[in-house]
Amino acid sequence: MNDFSVRLDMPAGHIQEIFGARDVYIKKLERDFGVVIVDRNGGITITGREDMVKKAEGVLKQLSFRLSRGNEIEEQSVDYAITLGMEEKEGAMVQMDADCICHTVNGKPVKPKTLGQKAYVDAIRDNMLVFGLGPAGTGKTYLAMAMAITAFKNDEVGRIILTRPAIEAGEKLGFLPGDLQSKVDPYLRPLYDALYQIMGAESFAKNTEKGLIEVAPLAYMRGRTLDNAYIILDEAQNTTPAQMKMFLTRIGFGSKVVVTGDSSQKDLPAGTRSGLDVAARVLKGMDDIAFCNLTSKDVVRHPLVQKIVQAYETFEAREEARSRQKDERLRERDRDRRGRRR
Repeated sequence: MNDFSVRLDMPAGHIQEIFGARDVYIKKLERDFGVVIVDRNGGITITGREDMVKKAEGVLKQLSFRLSRGNEIEEQSVDYAITLGMEEKEGAMVQMDADCICHTVNGKPVKPKTLGQKAYVDAIRDNMLVFGLGPAGTGKTYLAMAMAITAFKNDEVGRIILTRPAIEAGEKLGFLPGDLQSKVDPYLRPLYDALYQIMGAESFAKNTEKGLIEVAPLAYMRGRTLDNAYIILDEAQNTTPAQMKMFLTRIGFGSKVVVTGDSSQKDLPAGTRSGLDVAARVLKGMDDIAFCNLTSKDVVRHPLVQKIVQAYETFEAREEARSRQKDERLRERDRDRRGRRR
C-alpha cells in the first residue's frame, strides 16, 4: 500500500528552489502528504500511498510551472500549493499565474496569489462597485491599488482618488506634530507605500502635482462628485453609516469604486455602528455591486500572520458562542420568573 513511486523530471535549478534552504519546503510536503521525496539522478522520486503520491506530484508540477514563469518560490506559495493539492485544485495555480495585473517599478509582476484574490480581482473587473472584505494581509488594498494604476495607465479613467477615514487607533490627531496634512499623512501611509512600489515615487509625485492622483482623508470627499475616476476607500470598517452613505453618493459617471475593510479591526468609539456593516446589509444583491469575502486562507504575508488570524477567528467565534449561551440562559431565567409570578 505504501510502496507506490513516481519519478518526476525537472531542471536542476527548479529542484533546488522547490527543496528550499535545508530542504525546508520539501519536508513540508513529506509531512503533509505522508510521502518520501528524494532528489535522485537529476529528478525527484516520490514514494508513498498512491493517492497521496499523485497529489504531491501535482503540487511539485505546479511549483515547477511557477518557476518556469519567472516566479519565486516562497513559504506562502508552498503552503497554498499544498492546500490546493489536498483539495485537488492544483490547476487553479495556472489560472492565477496567468492573471498579471501589472508590474512594479522594479519589474516584479503583481498577480493574485490565492483563489480568493483571483475572485476579488475578477469582481473588480466586472463590477462598478466592489467591497473587499477580509482580515489583514489578504491583499485587499494592494490589489485594488494595482487595478487602479493599471486602469489609469490604460486611460480607462482620468484620475485615481484614494481615501481613508482618519480614525485614531489609540492616538489623537491633536498630539501629532505639524500642520493638518502632516497630521493625516500617517493614516494614509499604507496607500503611499503601495503607490511608490507599483508606480514609482517620481511618477507618483508628477501625477499628484497635476491633480491626477489624490490621497486624502474621507472627510475631504464631502460635497464632491467624482466622475471618470478610480476611487478606493480603505479601512472602511472605521466609517460611520453617515460617512459611508456620503462616500457612496459621490460616485459619478465613468467611475469605478473599491471599498476595502476588515470588520474585526474597528477603531470606532464603543457603541458606534460601522458604515461597512450597514452597507453590506443595505446593498447586498444589487446589480453591479459585488461583495468579496477573503479569509485567513488568502493571507499572503508571513505564514505566522495566517496562524494569528486563524487563532483570533477561533477565539472570537468561541466568545460569541459563549455570549449567545449566556443570553439564552438569562432569557430562560426571566421566563421562569414570569411563570412563577403567575
